[in-house]
Amino acid sequence: PSAALALLCGSAAAVVVWKWLGKRQIQKKMEEARRTRDEGVKKMAKAVQQFREQVSSVQKDAILSLPLLELTGRLQEGSLSPKTVLYTYLEKALEVTQQTNCLRHFIPECEEQLQEIQRQREKGLLYGIPVSIKDHIGHKGHLSTCGLVQCLGTLVQEDSVLVKVLKRQGAIPFAMTNVPQSLFNYDCSNPIFGQTLNPFNHQKSPGGSSGGEGALIAGGGSILGIGSDIGGSIRLPSSFCGLCGLKPTAERLSVWHTHLLNVDVCSCPTPVPCTVGPMARDVDSLALCMKALLCQDMFQLDPTVPPIPFDEEVYSSSAPLRVGYYDTDGYFPLPPCMRRVVWETRGALQAAGHQLVPFSPPRIHYVMTELFLKTFFADGGRAWLDVFTGDTVDPSLKSQVNCCKIPSLGKKLLALILKPLQFLLLLKLKNVATISTCRSVKEMWNHHHQIEAYRTEFIARWRELQLDVVLCPVLGPAFTTGYPGKLLTAISSTMLYNVLNFPAGVVPVSMVTEADEEELKLYRGWCDDPWDRTLKQAVAGAVGLPVAVQCVALPWREELCLRLMKEVETLSREK
Repeated sequence: PSAALALLCGSAAAVVVWKWLGKRQIQKKMEEARRTRDEGVKKMAKAVQQFREQVSSVQKDAILSLPLLELTGRLQEGSLSPKTVLYTYLEKALEVTQQTNCLRHFIPECEEQLQEIQRQREKGLLYGIPVSIKDHIGHKGHLSTCGLVQCLGTLVQEDSVLVKVLKRQGAIPFAMTNVPQSLFNYDCSNPIFGQTLNPFNHQKSPGGSSGGEGALIAGGGSILGIGSDIGGSIRLPSSFCGLCGLKPTAERLSVWHTHLLNVDVCSCPTPVPCTVGPMARDVDSLALCMKALLCQDMFQLDPTVPPIPFDEEVYSSSAPLRVGYYDTDGYFPLPPCMRRVVWETRGALQAAGHQLVPFSPPRIHYVMTELFLKTFFADGGRAWLDVFTGDTVDPSLKSQVNCCKIPSLGKKLLALILKPLQFLLLLKLKNVATISTCRSVKEMWNHHHQIEAYRTEFIARWRELQLDVVLCPVLGPAFTTGYPGKLLTAISSTMLYNVLNFPAGVVPVSMVTEADEEELKLYRGWCDDPWDRTLKQAVAGAVGLPVAVQCVALPWREELCLRLMKEVETLSREK
């Protein structure tokens, strides 16, 4: 017995030591990644200082204040040099990341690209423009981490098609921005590089998963950024940070060599696809970026991208639009300020001569639970859990991870216990533990068919009303850090257009007022349940923060979506 006891104690001690060594190894990898990042920041700061010593007469604030269209004009005509613009934005990016922790890494090869564009025979549409890119968009010689330790060891061997086209158009990728762990969160925090903060209020989140982009651009450290969107990851940071952002139709822009959870996005077909798109301070910047990217280089490098150039005529048209609108999708009631700006924008559009038509998206509860969440948790979340193997789970994701870890039997028992609350759960499914899974290949194919059937139903309703575009709300204002992980399905307003694969964009139109904050105190949601109260806590204290609306068009009609966004932007600025 004593020998057996000694063996048992020895085995237990070995397990404890083994786990400790594993955690220590993870810690060392994270420390090394942070050290590499910090060394890169120091090198870039030194390069900026050397430039300042050589050229002391640069009017930094004047350059940073130029809109993208004006800046490209100055660069094209030669009144500003690409080197001056690059180092001006590098200096500002250093300042912004010190305040918000928005950068994952500077791209030192930006200096090589600076030399390369000066050798090009023709100046591209983005000649000399510094561009920031999201962490997982592949750049040769750099990591695509997705905020995961398992992704720290492998450097990207080739530029993504998107980066190649940006470079051929004369742009200078200069920084990669921070993301939430696994990208499956609309906060922006991971255990390796930490929490990114909203530049307007450091108690608030910049949104996610393109949160580093949102913080950097809103803080003035980048004039144009590239994010990605699979549930709102471009539009939510744009809403939280007061930016314009466009989620195009999937495959309108190439995602080749764009890495999602350390695999190429193209190798992971899904009925709700990932797409990449631009983020900037105004709508004209988004249009210019799309025009630059939708070129022969894009179509030749990625033959899966339809060769459809940007339609300037549609974007520049002044013909009245027939605009559908709604202020709630009936699933997750948004804060009063978000509904207020939809009605204000509706009134402004109508006064400007456009026709406004009430529109109601069908069956959002079904879309959220049976189509969107089931797409990502068809296997009960097992594939998602696998990415955390040998990793430290970020606190903002722990509740979701723990739900996925519940055994299948436990989930069935939980569903049985919660059956009396079925109506409430249909209104407010906030817990992935109760999501049904696809138990066979046949069920998976049926799930794909259901998504296509819903798209057909939605388009039929759209055409029945003869709509050109739709105006609707977006989640906001900015949440307090830590809250997005508690309210996964509050993103129904953006998620819908990922399921439909419609182009959708966000435009800031107002700010949270004292009156909005007072009205928030009366907010009850649907049931005044814990989730409604959590949303109320998440958005409280937002006076002065941006408030946005969402604009939507049918697939492949990005120019029409941008046209509505431009109209909304113009009217809101006039007001």
